[in-house]
Amino acid sequence: MSLENSKNNYEKLTILINEFLMMKNLDITKIDQIYVNRGPGSFAGIRNSLSIVKAFHLVNKIDYYCFSFKDFGDKSDVKYENIPELCEKIKAKKNLINPIYLS
Repeated sequence: MSLENSKNNYEKLTILINEFLMMKNLDITKIDQIYVNRGPGSFAGIRNSLSIVKAFHLVNKIDYYCFSFKDFGDKSDVKYENIPELCEKIKAKKNLINPIYLS
């Protein structure tokens, strides 16, 4: 799924997540972990994304792990499907977020 970057996307984020889950035949209650790129990025973009992840955690007890590609050293060979393994390797803390905002 691809979406053009827009300042209004934050208003649609939960709708887009729901559409993605339906498209992939996934049930949010069956998900037990979410991996979140904590930045660098804009304050508003990161804040909105993290608010939704925290809501999933509170409502559905979904644990989240935050990372930055900088955490993995050479990012050229990082693949999204390897993120859980890489987060375990760097001992990413569960349910803790330390955002990296652009100045």
